[in-house]
Amino acid sequence: MRFPSLLSSILLALSVSALPAPKAAPEFKGLVTLPLKRLEQRSTAHPLIAHQQNVNRSYRRYARMSGRREPSREELHENLRKRVLAVEGEEGLSKRYNRFSSIPKQTRDTENDRNLEKRYNRQGVPKSAKKGKTGSGTVLANAAAKQNKHVHSNQDAASGTTVVPNSVATANAPTAGNSLGLDIEGDDVGYLATVQIGTPAQDFSILMDSGSADFWVGSEQCQSEAGGGCGNHKFLGTQSSSSFVDTGSQFQVTYGTGQVAGDIVTDDVSIAGLALNNHTFGVALIESTDFSDDSTPFDGLMGLAQSTLSEQQTPTPIESLAKQGLVADAITSYKIPRLADNLNDGEITFGGLDATKFDSTTLVTVANVNQQGFWEGAMDAITVDGQDAGLQGRTAILDTGTTLIVAPPNDAAAVHKLIEGAQDAGQGSFIVPCTTNASVALSFGGTSFAIDPRDIAFQPVDPNDPTGDCISGISSGQIGGATEWLVGDVFLKNAYYSTDVNKNTVSLAKIV
Repeated sequence: MRFPSLLSSILLALSVSALPAPKAAPEFKGLVTLPLKRLEQRSTAHPLIAHQQNVNRSYRRYARMSGRREPSREELHENLRKRVLAVEGEEGLSKRYNRFSSIPKQTRDTENDRNLEKRYNRQGVPKSAKKGKTGSGTVLANAAAKQNKHVHSNQDAASGTTVVPNSVATANAPTAGNSLGLDIEGDDVGYLATVQIGTPAQDFSILMDSGSADFWVGSEQCQSEAGGGCGNHKFLGTQSSSSFVDTGSQFQVTYGTGQVAGDIVTDDVSIAGLALNNHTFGVALIESTDFSDDSTPFDGLMGLAQSTLSEQQTPTPIESLAKQGLVADAITSYKIPRLADNLNDGEITFGGLDATKFDSTTLVTVANVNQQGFWEGAMDAITVDGQDAGLQGRTAILDTGTTLIVAPPNDAAAVHKLIEGAQDAGQGSFIVPCTTNASVALSFGGTSFAIDPRDIAFQPVDPNDPTGDCISGISSGQIGGATEWLVGDVFLKNAYYSTDVNKNTVSLAKIV
């Protein structure tokens, strides 16, 4: 069975809620645009621990995408334990494990894994990343010492406002007719939108993911792997929808973080007012805590890779929209928003490209070189402040469901060598000055796309010192391919991104 990847640390949720389109909005015939909503999910964990889990998720996701052996749960768990130990010491470990001392060892190990996974959800660890010259322990000990002085602080250092976990930053009203926006999760961790499902129609908050190909929401009979129900979410079934039909077939999907299993069903789905009647998708009867927990702010996930990846063996929503003539082409396009811009201008477009969002003179289209159904394009070059890193012949899987950029260890080291003040923090993570002005750029189709330095300086090691050390948005992973990169939202916030199923191409353009 194939196990396509999800969203870490960035899932992307599509809002097809009942937002009225602005009266003055122009109509784009043959396509619809949805606003992308940002989801603010702040972790109380030390940023280096949270970042480690993000890398971990990316590592598993990339292994599935490249068809290579996934790291075992034990390998990832051990690396996460090392990170907790380095940052919080023995006391940090004992806080999480002492309460299991009366449980038999096998059960205790399972519970320990689940406990760490739950607390540090959506971040991660590569199995065998290179150590920095200064040693990861030194970097982490210094970072931990800095933040431990402020461990009880629950305020954002830059704004002085109290951090609210799991809040959602709602996108602005769309700028085009038949449109919705993408909301933003956390510090640009993932993106959501709302689709309407069932009779009568209900709004479901959906994570939008270009790195998987299955669409599902929770079932009315959903059970969490941890026991009990699937949290404070919206569910679908015969009690809530008169048009719901269970086909009796089953599906299972495993993502970079989390998994679901359930039944394949048909029901009416509306995306930005476009009606997919009797659409085939899934309802989850079993969810891991990554999805079932109350803190998870979305009700399901929509995969928008090619349907050859689908565990349900069904067309993706964009393929169905095109087949039924509801949009002109099986094209999905993304304007990924950035939290720091405070614009909330994220949108997802079905059926074409929204020309108001990019500079048409910079539009490039490259062939999809991935044979499995992911979206992967050839990179011409990687530069830092115009200096070539000497990394030719690389390819990039472009994935809205991944937060970071994950490069092979030697490549990640070569890029950071050109960033003044960068340090190797061990286990796939790097540290850069929060004040860096380094311009890292990836080139596709002869056009160079620069990454905003704010995205390279992904997160302060100490939230109370926003001008000190930051965790880099570029991590390393021993994926197995010396030339393959996994390129997530750290890059995609800096380009307009579009995929075409029928032509099997990927397009990028500079945003306006």
